[in-house]
Amino acid sequence: MRDFFIIVIFSVWAIYALKRPYYGALLWVWIGLMNPHRLGWGFAYSLPFAMIAAMMTMLSIIINPKDFKWPQGLPVVILILFTLWMGITTNSAIHPDPSLNKYIDVLKVLLMTMVVGSVVRTREDIFSLIWIIILSIGYFGFKGGIFTIITGGSFRVWGPPSSLVEGNNELAVALTMIIPLMYFMVKNTHIVAKLFFFKKFPLNWIKMGIYLVIFLCAVSVIGSHSRGAFLAIIGMLSMLWWRSGAKFSVGFLLILVAPLVIFLMPDEWMNRMNTIETYEEDASAMGRINAWKMAINIANDRFLGAGFSTASRAVYEMYAPNPNDVLVAHSIYFQVLGEHGYIGLVLYLLFWLSTYIIAGQLVHLAKGNGNLEWAGLLGSMCKVSLVGFAIGGAFLSLAYWDMPYYIMIILVCTEHLVKEQLAMHQSNQTTSDEC
Repeated sequence: MRDFFIIVIFSVWAIYALKRPYYGALLWVWIGLMNPHRLGWGFAYSLPFAMIAAMMTMLSIIINPKDFKWPQGLPVVILILFTLWMGITTNSAIHPDPSLNKYIDVLKVLLMTMVVGSVVRTREDIFSLIWIIILSIGYFGFKGGIFTIITGGSFRVWGPPSSLVEGNNELAVALTMIIPLMYFMVKNTHIVAKLFFFKKFPLNWIKMGIYLVIFLCAVSVIGSHSRGAFLAIIGMLSMLWWRSGAKFSVGFLLILVAPLVIFLMPDEWMNRMNTIETYEEDASAMGRINAWKMAINIANDRFLGAGFSTASRAVYEMYAPNPNDVLVAHSIYFQVLGEHGYIGLVLYLLFWLSTYIIAGQLVHLAKGNGNLEWAGLLGSMCKVSLVGFAIGGAFLSLAYWDMPYYIMIILVCTEHLVKEQLAMHQSNQTTSDEC
């Protein structure tokens, strides 16, 4: 039944995609982040929904070429340079074939990310993209939060099957990133109600509903038993409090809820969090440090890095302090360093730094302009989301996961829209003065 339901939704959505490429882009984001077909465990489980969504989007662009415009901005330029550099490092990889296969997969993700940015036009498009991201990841946070409360946190919360965020650690970071976006929606419920057919519901009901999901997502992060995500949500919530316009109410809510959530967790959870201070005694933590040292050794020895396939016995025997403890990098920073060398890491960091700067520019551009207040808050909340990714990603191999790149797309498209509106306002003001 679930499989049939998913196919019907996908088919109707795909038909609408032919009318406008943007619908196809949203379909791609939904399939890529949520993997809804994996929830049915039936005949739809292995159907190539992502490939079909990409094909329908490309076909719609051909039919509607006026709806396509390549995104602009410094992050886009740096991302293109980083992608080209990854092609160079793949050519000299220690394991060429698996590295090439991974590079092709990364290219697909980054290309479709750019396509998504190429068809976003209006404020409504931006809100819809944010909403799809929230629904795709928030579903697992909502479900996982209830599960954590019912079971007292005795079991870990898992993400979309067969996805990059299937693991408890990865899902927790994803949930940490969408909490600021949900807070942005809370502060713009009047727009949310207008866009998403909630006009009949009182705005307070919508706010309370989103606040409930935020709470359950936070509970789900705690219930994941992820130490890295625990640090990420502390950093994210601290910045959320700092960037919010209602510091007292948000702070009071955090002080009230945090002890309650932690109190519900079992002793196993407390013991696991305590290993943050005693990481030398934890085999998992030492395995990650071993992988990080190996990445440094690779970068020091190989200018171009080892290529995408570094988690192999052969590479570990050449560069790891402990060649018998073979793990993936468990860090976006050491992942890129080991695979693409120091230049790759610099490009990767510059990309995220430029993205973060655009978020700050949005806050500045929207300051004092009531019509652009939403854009300023969006920039502020995207900053919080990026901080969550920067901290949580330090302990996970999510360097090429698509969701953070959608944050970049949201910021670049919003900046372009804001600058257009400001230029139009200035032009109208000049015309008025001349008259």
